[in-house]
Amino acid sequence: MAFISKPSLESLNSPSRKTMIDHLGIEFTAIGDDFLEGTMPVDHRTIQPYGLLHGGANVVLAETLGSLACSLTIDTSKQICVGLEINANHLKSVREGKVRGVAKPIHLGKTTQVWEIKIFNEEEKLCCISRITMAILDKK
Repeated sequence: MAFISKPSLESLNSPSRKTMIDHLGIEFTAIGDDFLEGTMPVDHRTIQPYGLLHGGANVVLAETLGSLACSLTIDTSKQICVGLEINANHLKSVREGKVRGVAKPIHLGKTTQVWEIKIFNEEEKLCCISRITMAILDKK
């Protein structure tokens, strides 16, 4: 199991209220032993002028899932997770509905972690694949 504990979805979603996560409509929808899943609507908040899901919105979803997943693997009373690098390959455009992102660990080290986030459309077709590298820092 990658996570120290598996909190409720409500406890994951409630701190996001009144943040960019909430503004974009991102919701955490499932947590397993080694994955965190969330959805994001494709609507006026997340599209670009051509009516397609904005690539930056994909990156926000990916970073949100990867960062939260990382924080679930550490003792947050002693450490914090911060992003070092993120990349995303946009593979398929999306015009409507919701996208679903799934974050899974690639590397869980003591000072760095790497997470892969796959984003799917409602037809379960892969639309974006992202990778985030996280630094784990001791709290001062």
